[in-house]
Amino acid sequence: HALRGVDMEIDEGEFLVLLGPSGCGKSTLLNILGGLDQATAGTVMFRDIELTAMDERELTLYRREYIGFVFQFHHLLPDFTALENVIFPTAVKVGRETVAARARGRELLDRVGLGGRMEFLATQLSGGQKQRVAIARALMNQPELVLADEPTGNLDRESATQVMNLIGEINREEATSFLISTHDERIAEICRRQIRVLDGRVS
Repeated sequence: HALRGVDMEIDEGEFLVLLGPSGCGKSTLLNILGGLDQATAGTVMFRDIELTAMDERELTLYRREYIGFVFQFHHLLPDFTALENVIFPTAVKVGRETVAARARGRELLDRVGLGGRMEFLATQLSGGQKQRVAIARALMNQPELVLADEPTGNLDRESATQVMNLIGEINREEATSFLISTHDERIAEICRRQIRVLDGRVS
């Protein structure tokens, strides 16, 4: 079992971390909360929505409306500019690129300090800059919860601290909830609440 007897709640506007070693179940828990994986037992609720009762179409809509994702390897589209990568979730949602989406994308890139890199291709950006684009992309559809799986795992110490400080700033100013997984105690100290995961159990 990847997870065992997990019992936890996330409040609106929280900034919390899942802390534990590699292989302890952090990513599985994030994937279940994000509707990417289905729990084989138990109940997962988002407000009054029961994820464990949803089919794949309903889970797709849930992810699109409520959840933002930031991954360790950022998964940017290499042939797209920073701006095109950021607005991609909205383009998928409405079926086309809109003036409003471009305006929000520019605003978000300004917000993460990349106003001067909007038209750079993803391949022209540094690792830290790519992760900032990924954060902006995660915020594009104004999610209520952002799930970040080892978002600093591929970055040097200075870039990792900058990314975490940026996430904390967005959380405070926009009241977006963040749940971040890491095995780095120093990164975890930046978050306001820690949930420790070991052998699939949380404490």
